[in-house]
Amino acid sequence: MRTQTVSVMHVRESAGYSLFRVVNTIIMIFICAATLYPFLYLVAQSLSSEEAIMQGKVTIFPVNLSVATYVSVLKKGDFLLSYKNTIIYTLIGTSAAMLFSCLLAYPLSKENLWGNKTLMKLIIFTMYFGGGLIPNYILMQRLHLINKITGFVIPSMLSTYYIILMKSFFKNVPRDLEEAGQIDGLSPIGNLVHIVLPLSMPIIATMILFNAVNYWNNWYNAFLYLDKKDMWPVAYYLRTIINGASTSADPGDVSAEKMQIAANIKSCSMVLMTLPIICIYPTIQKYYVQGMMLGGVKE
Repeated sequence: MRTQTVSVMHVRESAGYSLFRVVNTIIMIFICAATLYPFLYLVAQSLSSEEAIMQGKVTIFPVNLSVATYVSVLKKGDFLLSYKNTIIYTLIGTSAAMLFSCLLAYPLSKENLWGNKTLMKLIIFTMYFGGGLIPNYILMQRLHLINKITGFVIPSMLSTYYIILMKSFFKNVPRDLEEAGQIDGLSPIGNLVHIVLPLSMPIIATMILFNAVNYWNNWYNAFLYLDKKDMWPVAYYLRTIINGASTSADPGDVSAEKMQIAANIKSCSMVLMTLPIICIYPTIQKYYVQGMMLGGVKE
């Protein structure tokens, strides 16, 4: 029998496939450009003078380059306080979300759990139906969670979609490993901590990213449940700036508020707000794709 070896390097691409690659590359370049342009424009605005912005001279390159706006924003006590609040809310919220999501998704991944299907139906039910804005606010008020960190964290702590992804991923962990852990004397919690979670880093990293971004950009919970200005996250503080809302009860601060809503001030604040998230994405990108692919496998 004669064997034929075919080198992959010598296989010629068909004309149709070559055309597909060219068209696909052009489309991807266009999508990348369309995605990057708004952010580059924002950065250029934050580094340009207000006169250049008002005259429409700024594109993706700054005009009259200056970092004075960044210095001015970073010196503002309200902005730094709201930035600190956001970091605290994000750390606490993401940690709590991961803890309770894992504790909920892991038991649901076991088919021998009594009432498993019923519990899943109840959880999925919450994706489509809720109590509504007013009942939620009354509930938070009666639980004494208004103007508290827990009032900001708890409403966004659990996501049905994230729980389903984690449940699907946990279900793909080899059962033999958990049985071996049980033989060695591990409890179900021990199996989760020592076996399942170390093997589930892709979905864990993905869920950390999702929850962190959710809490970092969340302004709606602050709008509903945080009346005190010194508890506002940076997203809500920035929203008041963009909308031109007065954040001070002192009428003498009106001129300062007008200065806050200048274009370069807004741009600078937005850049400072989005920069941490942009820095986080590349570090866990390799886990992100794998986690979404494996966590979304159809059961």
